[in-house]
Amino acid sequence: MTGYGIATLDFGNTKYTVEIKSLNSKFLELSLRLPKVFSDKEFQLRTECNKQIERGKVNLSINAEQQAGVVKAAGIDTVLLKNYYEQLKAVSIELGEPTSNLMQLALGLPEVVKYDEETVSEDAWKVVEKAFNQAVAAFQKFRADEGNVLEQDLKYRINIILENLKLVEIEEPKRVPVIRERLNTFLQEAAGREAIVDQNRFEQELIYYIDKLDITEEKIRLKTHCDYFVETLKNADANGKKLGFIAQEIGREVNTLGSKANDANMQKLVVGMKEELEKIKEQLLNVL
Repeated sequence: MTGYGIATLDFGNTKYTVEIKSLNSKFLELSLRLPKVFSDKEFQLRTECNKQIERGKVNLSINAEQQAGVVKAAGIDTVLLKNYYEQLKAVSIELGEPTSNLMQLALGLPEVVKYDEETVSEDAWKVVEKAFNQAVAAFQKFRADEGNVLEQDLKYRINIILENLKLVEIEEPKRVPVIRERLNTFLQEAAGREAIVDQNRFEQELIYYIDKLDITEEKIRLKTHCDYFVETLKNADANGKKLGFIAQEIGREVNTLGSKANDANMQKLVVGMKEELEKIKEQLLNVL
């Protein structure tokens, strides 16, 4: 499920911003971007994200922005710089190369420019932790709002499937006279117009054939699965995977209806059911 949350808090001369973004994913794929001073908090953040976010391709970033004028300046190791410079100069003279840019080159060599090791207090982390919780709350609200829209859409499409099922029940009894006429015509053409047909045997074969096309069980199971789907939607827990399994069962019954329909009008209704079910499956990728 997609989501977005952001929170910003100040502590001393530093502004801390926590931002959370997520895209659809079957599992939790967490990517963290933290300031170096908070690297030891990574495990704690991952644990909290596992508890609260559960699923999604999530990017979590924490940014520390210091106010102008308080950034510490870097130091230069002058002894090392001179040593690098003299060596570079000696090699340049020996090779007959120009010596104009040696200082710039020496400044870029390892350990010449040093930065003071940054440290952060536990109070500063508490502020960051508070900002993280606020960002998660905003993130969850974003998801909840999107979830309400998805819930209405899924219910709407399940209702279309149930409406088509009612229309299938209306069309179903019309099949028997059509099948009877079709079989009778085929029999007359195959055996000849003058042949005497045993009507009792014909009726027995017709009943056997109609029984093979009976969809009573499929209709009952399909309605039960649809009702269970809507009931599961109302549950506050994360049920995205469960809804996916129920959708598979709905698809199984719809496919069986189609294979047993033996009627053009019923087939059209089944195709409509399949179309709505595919849309449901696509939407379920956005559900926790």
